[in-house]
Amino acid sequence: MSSTPGSIAPEDKTFLGHPRGLYMLFFAEMWERFSYYGMRALLVLYLTKHWLFSDGDASMVYGAYTALVYITPVIGGYLADKYLGQRKAVLYGAVLLTFGHFLMGFEGEGGQGSPALDAFWLALAFIIVGSGFLKANISVMVGQLYPRTDVRRDGAYTIFYMGINLGAFLGSLLCGWLGETYGWKYGFGAAGFGMLLGLVVFVIGKPLLLGNGESTNPTRLRDRVMGLPFEWLLYLVGIAMVVVCWWMVQNQAVVGWALGVTGVILLAYVAFIAVTRLDAHARNRIFAAMILMIGSVLFWALFEQAGSSLNLYTDRYVNREMLGWEVPASMFQSINALYIILLAPVFAWLWTTLGRRGLEPSAPAKFGLGMIQLGLGFLVLVAGAAAVASGSLTPVLFIFLIYLLHTMGELCLSPVGLSAMNRLAPAHMASLIMGCWFFASATGNFVAGLIAAATGSEAASGADAAQDVVLDVYSNIGWIAVAVGVGFVVISPLIKRLMHLETLKDDDHVLAGEAELAEPQATGLNTANERKDY
Repeated sequence: MSSTPGSIAPEDKTFLGHPRGLYMLFFAEMWERFSYYGMRALLVLYLTKHWLFSDGDASMVYGAYTALVYITPVIGGYLADKYLGQRKAVLYGAVLLTFGHFLMGFEGEGGQGSPALDAFWLALAFIIVGSGFLKANISVMVGQLYPRTDVRRDGAYTIFYMGINLGAFLGSLLCGWLGETYGWKYGFGAAGFGMLLGLVVFVIGKPLLLGNGESTNPTRLRDRVMGLPFEWLLYLVGIAMVVVCWWMVQNQAVVGWALGVTGVILLAYVAFIAVTRLDAHARNRIFAAMILMIGSVLFWALFEQAGSSLNLYTDRYVNREMLGWEVPASMFQSINALYIILLAPVFAWLWTTLGRRGLEPSAPAKFGLGMIQLGLGFLVLVAGAAAVASGSLTPVLFIFLIYLLHTMGELCLSPVGLSAMNRLAPAHMASLIMGCWFFASATGNFVAGLIAAATGSEAASGADAAQDVVLDVYSNIGWIAVAVGVGFVVISPLIKRLMHLETLKDDDHVLAGEAELAEPQATGLNTANERKDY
């Protein structure tokens, strides 16, 4: 006897206290992140050194690309909720990603006039759309393995987040080393093989999902439209999205306008659904989720300097010699992932220990703490660069320090945000709200491109002046992040009040959040093991 979707029966086998499906999703996502972060570590260096883009143009391409990677999950999440189901959406996305990563291996002779540049744009488009079908939906599938009030949910997302970062660590190291040492195509080719392994793991591990993630309307998928099964028409929509993204990633200004217009429409749509179809408590939870999304925009705008301006800074202005070897700049992208692997268990233990004593910060407070640490990371790097003689390279120690502070900030915000979105959203809006979370990340990534472009040193005369431009920008954004973080901590009790944790119910007892209790009642949360972080 197996459990029904969305629940865990005693008969279902677990490993280390969690359903085995969690670990299958862990490994599938690990290889997907291997490919994504392996390519990401090389991208801005590839743009400036191989395709000969200026710093500013390369940063805008990077920002537009990463923004589209995070905006397409809104569409992928909607199609999964409405028609495909999360499992088929993830499978389709993995196929597109595999093709896109292998296509990155066609590098040509380089320069702006190379015909191979069109293949590069097409490869980015396939990766963008593939991520759109995969990213939001695989995160939702983690939540589907647990009841909504299960105290193991946050731990599950932390474990899942470690899989993401194990892949990111290995991908950045291996793809970065291969790409900068032997040739770009070898780094990108390794990313393609990583994505192929992720696809294989997901296909083989289907039984471990316990029926979760399937379409809610399978008969609709079999209906024929224009002579084709409707399911195949949805896949053709994905191909059409590839064509659109191929054009948009080459026209970065359009991406900015699209983010602005789509953001307004999306927020209005979610607010309309919340106001007209949900009861007061469920509506307030959606509003709380929206506040957290807005806060995440600034965080990611600054955090994502890692792949663009900070990557270039490391390449040009940091003493990268370690044990007699000058480490390729792209390999430093692995530091963040390594810190998460080491610190994620510590944070999971910390939150659980504080929660049992009633001392754990709320999710909004964690957001504020994450922002403060993000800002301090930039300020530490600026101080480290200022401490050495003019014209000297920045000691590599300060690169390790900025990533340490940024990683601690990320652990206060990102896994907490993933879990909060899944918990606060009614079941029928789960993928949509998760898609909105990634949309906020998309906006942050595009703004990150604008900030990175502002650090471009083409107009500066001399290396020292160019470095000063970067450090001035880092000083400004560092202080802004600290100020915003303090503000978030101050208002966190008000946001937490909107979450109405006292009336959260498992989906087995209510209908998708639409029948939330009008008055606070006991929910099973008031136990010695209560988690108070949300």
